[in-house]
Amino acid sequence: MSMLLERGDLFDPVAKRLADGMPALGTCAGMILLSSEILDGRPDQRCFGSIDLSVRRNGYGRQVDSFEADLDVEGLDEPFHASFIRAPVVERTGEGVAVLAEVDGRPVLCASGPVMVAAFHPELSDDLRIHRRFLEEVL
Repeated sequence: MSMLLERGDLFDPVAKRLADGMPALGTCAGMILLSSEILDGRPDQRCFGSIDLSVRRNGYGRQVDSFEADLDVEGLDEPFHASFIRAPVVERTGEGVAVLAEVDGRPVLCASGPVMVAAFHPELSDDLRIHRRFLEEVL
């Protein structure tokens, strides 16, 4: 994704917008792209540094290791059924990062200011509560 952003001359303009406070919801690879540190990326791989997280790509394993889980999400009354597909693992959360949901003690939904990131794919569900929450918090 960072290579495509570079090739299209979009990385720097998007980085500036994010630095200026543009809201962003990043899911799976979007979490990696918005993080401040990619632990196992390519040497030339860039990230936006919009949320103070260290993440490991495909941290839960390969495609065959994909899974689903019911998450207790802070602020939601009922669990959210989440799909994890070659999901990143959060290895470190920085100061000011709110952990909104976890799987086995690892953060999988985090927020800081106008940025929310998920290691799972809320867009694959008919449940719109994660998207609504993001919009309510940034509008």
